[in-house]
Amino acid sequence: MNVKELIEQNRGTIVDVRTLGEFQGGHVAGSKNIPLNEVPSRVEEFRSLEAPIILCCASGNRSGQATGYLSAQGIECVNGGSWLDVNYYQSQCLSN
Repeated sequence: MNVKELIEQNRGTIVDVRTLGEFQGGHVAGSKNIPLNEVPSRVEEFRSLEAPIILCCASGNRSGQATGYLSAQGIECVNGGSWLDVNYYQSQCLSN
């Protein structure tokens, strides 16, 4: 299932892996901020979130790294790419 479908079906949890400063500058409504450098130490927190985890960042690079790491830990997740794309999908769903 792709990111757009997950958001349309209101499934999973959106996690932004950018820094706190980047997150505070703008983010997807309702998303959580867990910076990439904190991902390994917060694996148990990821396990407690509603799966699948939709990871996003500025360009999709950091969220791709987080997706690879978390998948290796057995956590169901997808790389949502840029938070702007995820935000767009969510805004489209809310306006329908």
